[in-house]
Amino acid sequence: MTTAKQVDGFIAKFDPAQQRLIRSMRAAMRKRLPTAVELVYDNYNFFVIGYGPNERASDAVFSIAANSKNVGLAFLQGATLPDPKRRLLGAGKRNRFMRFTSASELRDPDVQALVRAAVAQAMTPFPRTGRVRTVVKSVSAKQRPRRESART
Repeated sequence: MTTAKQVDGFIAKFDPAQQRLIRSMRAAMRKRLPTAVELVYDNYNFFVIGYGPNERASDAVFSIAANSKNVGLAFLQGATLPDPKRRLLGAGKRNRFMRFTSASELRDPDVQALVRAAVAQAMTPFPRTGRVRTVVKSVSAKQRPRRESART
């Protein structure tokens, strides 16, 4: 099975609205970060697509994280980002996140400023040339339901 088909299968586990949101956010992030490496994790709690300059998870800058209820964008070093409008959620030492109901929210000027700041402060810069490459890092045998209807 190709990596693309494998990722499509992971996304297909979600309700149709969640699938559309995950796919549109993924397309927007791939467009914004055209040389990134996508790190895909289909884990117990979340389906995650990380974006970094290489295959090292510790160098990732962002991740799209989805469960049966929410899709969010994590800023993996978000605690150090300037966030004057307090758009970022969370109180961890490093990570901050935003929940999305539409990929169009990624075009919000405040969100774009946070994305630019996160890329600028990345410890390892993104390559200047190349194209997005997808790597499936892990798949958990046991997972929480990906569809809201399956939780009843």
